[in-house]
Amino acid sequence: MAHTTKDKRKLIDRVRRIRGQIDAIEKALDEEKDCSSILHHIAGCRGAMNGLMAEVVEGHIRSHILTNGDGPDDKQAQAQAAEDLIDLVKSYLK
Repeated sequence: MAHTTKDKRKLIDRVRRIRGQIDAIEKALDEEKDCSSILHHIAGCRGAMNGLMAEVVEGHIRSHILTNGDGPDDKQAQAQAAEDLIDLVKSYLK
């Protein structure tokens, strides 16, 4: 997970913003705000989560799938990493 360590501060900042958005959703529900306001908060949170997912997936692809190894073990590891990513994306999109 070197790619996440490299961008650790950036990713943690994203997570903290998402936490703030979730807190805003909770507050809006607690204060019985109108539905459109709550839906707006939810949509913003969803977009932020998608952005976080995209950033981590991109780092994963660049670090674990698009490696420069040409040996058979490297090719097998790349194929397995690709399959793992496909499974992850499928579960995320459910």
